[in-house]
Amino acid sequence: MRRELWPEGSAGEHEEEIEAFFAGRRREPLAVLIAEDSGGQPLGFAELSIRPHAEGCRTDRVGYLEGWFVARQARRRGVGRALVEAAERWASGQGCTELASDSQPDDVRSRAAHLAAGFADVGLVRCYRKDL
Repeated sequence: MRRELWPEGSAGEHEEEIEAFFAGRRREPLAVLIAEDSGGQPLGFAELSIRPHAEGCRTDRVGYLEGWFVARQARRRGVGRALVEAAERWASGQGCTELASDSQPDDVRSRAAHLAAGFADVGLVRCYRKDL
């Protein structure tokens, strides 16, 4: 599922990141939530962190939905909403009063899912970098 959400990463890179998370060698994400069907098959996931700032937020400790994915066969069945609700409970338990997320500007499916889950669109930011 991570490869579907982040196709620019290789299978090996994703496997290394997952291994490092479970071994406690990664600082982020802080938590990973997995949605499963009654047979234990994964339907989706959410990767969470805490950021000191997020666009449109007012606090300096913001729960952040770093990754959010629902398998095609499970979409429009409440799985994504359940993951966001679990993310909200996690963030609240960490002392956060806001939950933020982002998506690519042209990802209309993600935008619709975020809005349906109760997120407010707070704007579009174009980011830049420069080697020094």
